[in-house]
Order: sequence, then C-alpha cells, then structure tokens
Amino acid sequence: MFSNILQTNTTQPADSTVNIVENIGETIGELADMPVKDILALLAENALHIGLKVLAAIVIYSVGAWLIQRVKKLLRKIMTRRNVEASLSSFILSFASITMTGLLLLVTIQTLGVDTSSIVALIAGSGLAIGMALSGTLQNFAGGMMILFFKPFKVGDYIETQGYEGTVHSIQITTTVIKTTDNKTIVLPNGGLSGSIINNYSTSEKRRCDWDISIEYGSDIEMAKNVLLEIVGRHKKVLQEPDKPFVALKSLADSAIIITCRVWVKREDYWDTFYAVNEEIYKELPKRGIGFPYPQMDVHIKNN
Repeated sequence: MFSNILQTNTTQPADSTVNIVENIGETIGELADMPVKDILALLAENALHIGLKVLAAIVIYSVGAWLIQRVKKLLRKIMTRRNVEASLSSFILSFASITMTGLLLLVTIQTLGVDTSSIVALIAGSGLAIGMALSGTLQNFAGGMMILFFKPFKVGDYIETQGYEGTVHSIQITTTVIKTTDNKTIVLPNGGLSGSIINNYSTSEKRRCDWDISIEYGSDIEMAKNVLLEIVGRHKKVLQEPDKPFVALKSLADSAIIITCRVWVKREDYWDTFYAVNEEIYKELPKRGIGFPYPQMDVHIKNN
C-alpha cells in the first residue's frame, strides 16, 4: 500500500497521471483509518528500505568514481610512454571519461530502483538522430582518428595534398591546419584528407633538386653539361650522396634540346639551392655561347 508510493516499480511502465492521483487518494484514505502506531511503523520500514538503497548508490558511485580516475591515470601513462599525439591523447581521455561516467550514473540510478530502460532508449534515439544530422562531421572525425593513429604526417612536416602545400601547423579532431610558404592558413577537412594522396617531404632528411633546361638546337651538348656540373659543384650545400650530381640530355623537343640536372641536398637547403642554381644557370650558359630558345613556328606561304 504505502510502499507503492515510496518505491519505484522497476518492471512495470509508469501509470498515467490520473491513476497516480487515484492511488495517492486511496492510500491517504487507508492511512486515515490506521492507528498512528502502525503508520509510524510503516514509515520506519520504508525509510529503512529506501535508506539502504541510497547508501548502496552512494557507495557504488564513490567506488566507481575512484576507479574511473585510476583508469584515466593508467591511460595517460600508457599514451605518454608511447608518444601519442597530444590531440589524440586528450580525445581518448575525454571519451573514456564521459563513457565510464555515463555508465556509472546509469548503474547508480538503477541501484535506487529506477527503471533505466527508457533512459537508454532515449540516449540511443538521440544518438541516431545526431549521427544522421552530422554525417559529414562524423566522416571528418573518423578521418582525424585515422590520421592521428596511422600518422601519415605530424605537426611540423611539410606536405603537399589536394592542390595545397605547406607546413602542418596543427592536427585537430575534424580538420588539419597547414601554413603555406606565403603565410596563408589552409584548413583541410580530415575526411577528404585521410583518403587523398599526401606527399610528405619531411619523411626523409634529403631531397632531390631537379632542373630541366631548354637550350638551342646546334648548341654544344658537352659544353652545356660541363657548365651545369660546374655550377652545382660550386655549391657547398650540394651533396655527393646518395648520388653525385647527374646531368644528361633528357629529350629533343620541338624547339629545344632538354637537358636535365639532378642533385641531392638536405631538406632544409632545398629552396635556397633551387633558386640559387636557377639564377646561375640563366647567367652562366649565355656567357659560354649557349642560348635559350624562344617558341618558334614556321609559316609557309604558297602563291597560287
């Protein structure tokens, strides 16, 4: 009777408001006919029962909260030992904390005698609706997880992808930010980035500089090759390993002979060497009698 009000039924669905009011009215009527001594005994019995449930819930929550903190510390140590990216580490800790705390709250509420099936159904339905509304964001989120886990690049790397190139400034959960050489900030969605071709120039300590030089037909090929070797040989930043400077006739184009020149340099010396050699080639070859051709077109006029 009285316990029907003080306790929550965990197996039956809640009555309508009208039924609840009727039950309360009936209970009050029955209490009015009972002796005061019986009413006090009934209150004491139900108070003890509810008090034990509350005490059990407090103990479960306290122990659970302590265990969650221990698990978080253990996860933090593991990720620190394995040098996990800071952004990925922060996300994993937050996700684990929210998940474990949510489960702990459900267990605590269930200990009090409350039916949690409706709460779980509400959370599941909300999650499905949110997932459908944020499908693009979830794709970027999944891409971010793949980038942080497989590490095709890291902060500080110089990459080229999707028509952009620059230094990786930050890797976030849904986007990656790169800084171009002219200080532009490019924000790339991780969903497309994780599935695209990425050229990471920072994976090796050395890079190869390539030049394709067009010279006039009739020029002395050996002279041109020797001049190019002299130019790159004067640069202290040009390396002799893994290969020595290489010069060869690459192709015979419509209006020019194409000579290719390849040298290896340290990654940080790439652009300085590339631009400096470009300038010297332009200045030195004409001094040796080797000219650069202009686009030409032969026009034949026929008189009828």
